[in-house]
Amino acid sequence: MAELKQFIFFDFEMKCDDRGMPYENMEAIRLGAVKYDLQTRRITSFDRYIQPASREPLSPFCKNLTGINDGDLETADPFPVVYSEFLFWIGGVKKSRFFSWSKSDLSRLKIDSHLHGLPAVTLEKIEKRYVDFQDIFSKGVSKVNLSVENALAIYGSPFEGETHHPMYDSYNTLRVFLHYYSEPVTSDIEMARAFILNGEEIELATINERIKEVLTLDIAELTDNLHFAYRMTNARKFLKKVSKTVGKYDNILLNRSGIFSEDVQHLVHQLHAFNKNLHESFQEHLECSSRIMIIDDYSETALKNLK
Repeated sequence: MAELKQFIFFDFEMKCDDRGMPYENMEAIRLGAVKYDLQTRRITSFDRYIQPASREPLSPFCKNLTGINDGDLETADPFPVVYSEFLFWIGGVKKSRFFSWSKSDLSRLKIDSHLHGLPAVTLEKIEKRYVDFQDIFSKGVSKVNLSVENALAIYGSPFEGETHHPMYDSYNTLRVFLHYYSEPVTSDIEMARAFILNGEEIELATINERIKEVLTLDIAELTDNLHFAYRMTNARKFLKKVSKTVGKYDNILLNRSGIFSEDVQHLVHQLHAFNKNLHESFQEHLECSSRIMIIDDYSETALKNLK
């Protein structure tokens, strides 16, 4: 595989209507992107209007939202031409990694490529190298899907340029990406607020103490719901509850910033071990067609010792 040399962040503006529109009909009408050179850190941009196959006028809602008018599209090139220019500007798919803020942009690229009968081989290479960075960010920081503007606000940075302008949307997605990797402490503090602390403000000096308090309460709640035996349907519900609790703390083990203490990480490791053992026990009971799941002494003791 070719050496990775650049990141491509891209975004589409699409036909839209506040009365609703099938997604397959929401053709791309503008493509914007930025290219980030990994060696020089130089940023270059791409911005093209796209003439859609359907020549119906844009809805007033779409014009107002995107700032794009029918006149902008009348002289624009069709999708195949813009796509070809985009690939030329990239300068090598195999040396690139592709990002967007939600997978809808990749879906749009695939749908419009299929609509115009373009070869799938290059698209498959792009898809193989594609990352939905909104998904990465929501799982690692915000818990919910945020706008690019709100993601930047976590780092105290304003959105730069015009909103609903695909080149600026791409550029600001790159900025979120750079903040995410260069400011892991800020990212992890926000993660703790979003996933564990229900949005409460927290100082770095007290974050481990506070997480340990919440984790202890969560473990106590699980212990209170732990019984010697369950009907299998109730066992399944308890497993879901345990898994949901464990999921709150997954990023603690990643500890990208190094701010989480060994004590807190140890508790989370133990909770993971309890969850794993519980699921294995459930599967064994299920395979034996048991109607009742018996909680073994090891699992019960392991959970209670975490309190």
